[in-house]
Amino acid sequence: MPTPFRHTEPLPPKAATGRVAEVYAQIARDFGIAGPSTFVVLSSAPALLAPAWALMRESLIAGPGGRTGKEVAAFGVSLANKCPFCVDAHTVLLHATGDHALAERLARGQEPEDEGHARVLGWARRTRVPGAAREPYPFPREEAPGYLGTVLAFHFINRVVSALVTENLLPGDAQRLRPVRSLAGRSLSRAVRRPAVPGAALPLLDGPGPGPAWAAGTPVGPAYAALRTAATTGAGLLDADDQALVGRALRAWDGSHPPLAPDPFPGRRERPGARLALLAALAPYRITDADVAAWRRPEHTDHCLVHLVAYGAFAAVDRIETALTAPTAESAESTESVAVPTTEETS
Repeated sequence: MPTPFRHTEPLPPKAATGRVAEVYAQIARDFGIAGPSTFVVLSSAPALLAPAWALMRESLIAGPGGRTGKEVAAFGVSLANKCPFCVDAHTVLLHATGDHALAERLARGQEPEDEGHARVLGWARRTRVPGAAREPYPFPREEAPGYLGTVLAFHFINRVVSALVTENLLPGDAQRLRPVRSLAGRSLSRAVRRPAVPGAALPLLDGPGPGPAWAAGTPVGPAYAALRTAATTGAGLLDADDQALVGRALRAWDGSHPPLAPDPFPGRRERPGARLALLAALAPYRITDADVAAWRRPEHTDHCLVHLVAYGAFAAVDRIETALTAPTAESAESTESVAVPTTEETS
C-alpha cells in the first residue's frame, strides 16, 4: 500500500498506546481528523508529538482570534515555506469554517477580498523573513497569542511535513478538485466550528513552564515552551562543531530559499548530520533519500531522525520568533542585517 510518509515508517494510529493514544484521541475530537499524517509522522517521538499538537491546538483552535483569520495566517506561512501539503490542508479547513469563497480565491492564487484577511495573509507570508513582520500586527493586541502561536506552530509543522510527508493531502491528489476540497471541508465543519476550551492540551505536557512573554499567560505559552524543550534535545545527535555550524547558519539566514546551485549545505560525506539539520531548517523539501542514508547508522532509528529534523525545524522557528517578537524600539539595530525579501522569497 502507498504510504504518505518519507524516510520513516510510523506505526498506524490504531496501534498507539499511552500518551500517543491520548494525543490522537484529542486530535480526532478537536481537529476532526483521526490520525492525520501531520502528527502521525511525529509518533515515533512522543516527546515531540504532544507539544507540537498542543501548540497548534492552543493557538489555531482554542487561542484568541477568529478561526478564519488564523487559517489565513497558517495558509500564508505555508505559502512562504513552499509546503503544498499544508497549503491544500488550510484551503480545505477554510471550507470547513464556511468561508468557501475565500478558500477558493486563495486556491486560485488570488488575494482575499476582505482587507483584514489580505493584511493577515501578507503579514503571515512575511514572517519567514526574520524581522520583516514585527509590530504593528494586523490584528488586535489581545489576539496576538493566537496569531503568533499559529504562525510559529506552522513554521515548525511545515518543515516537518515537507521533510517527512509526501505532498499529496488526499489519494491521487484529489484535493486539487474544487468539489473535493469543498466536500472535505464540509465533513470537518462540525469539529472546526465547535468551541474549544483553552488549555485542554496542557495535561499532555510535562511541566513546560509559562512560556514567552508574547503568549500573555495563555495556554499558548506552555505549549510553545514544551515544543522548544523537546525539539532542541535533537541537538544531542550532533557534535559540538556541527551544532555551532547550524547556529551560525541560522543567525545569518535572511529568510530566503537557498539556491539549488551551488549547493550551500554541508556535504553528505563530511557532515551528514549538520546537512540534514540545516536542510530541515531552510529547505526541508530538498531532503532526499541520499541525505538520510548518508547520516543513518544502525543506532539511528526513526525516533532519532524525527528528533534531528525537529531540531533543525525549530532552529528556524527560534530565529523567526526572536525577530518577530522583538520590541519595536530595537528594530532599527536588528534589521540592519536582514535582507529585503524578493518576490520569489515570499511566494
